[in-house]
Amino acid sequence: MSKATTIKEALKRWEEREQQSAVESKVVELQFQWPPIEKMDNTLSNLVNCERLSLSTNMIEKIFGLNGMKNLRVLSLSRNYIKNVSGLEAVADTLIELWLSYNLIEKLKGLSALKALKILYISNNLIKDWSEFTRLQELEALEDLVVVGNPLSEGMDEATWRAECIKRLPTIRKLDGEPVVLNEEPVL
Repeated sequence: MSKATTIKEALKRWEEREQQSAVESKVVELQFQWPPIEKMDNTLSNLVNCERLSLSTNMIEKIFGLNGMKNLRVLSLSRNYIKNVSGLEAVADTLIELWLSYNLIEKLKGLSALKALKILYISNNLIKDWSEFTRLQELEALEDLVVVGNPLSEGMDEATWRAECIKRLPTIRKLDGEPVVLNEEPVL
């Protein structure tokens, strides 16, 4: 197996393909690298104009290197090997969308800093405790949540699952891709 692609190599390939400077670009897409990216690093901090960064479908285990990304609004890290939600403090004031589906996340502790976060996709992870789900209450701007496919929802029918989520997050407007109707009651 060949060695992992570095962020620097991935950015160089992206610039050649897109015919533009990554440092000046608002959208940088580094998903599906081969060989995959395994580590985020400080090279990312050069992307000062980047508003939308995709590193999905790689082999990243840890969120890192976002210092300097003062304009980042959307971060896509789905389909990686991320275990912990940490390393997001540098983008806490600007990040409004975070895509973390299909990772290995059990705990949601690092999300509380993201005060501007409106959209969180965290389906198909390893969240199994309601105490972790309840941490999402700290995200006051959160409107759209996709959390289905975690062990937490196993053994529940869809209506019971929705009712339980809405009870714990009453300000949510969209859950698992479906709009939340005001005063939504569980289907009996």
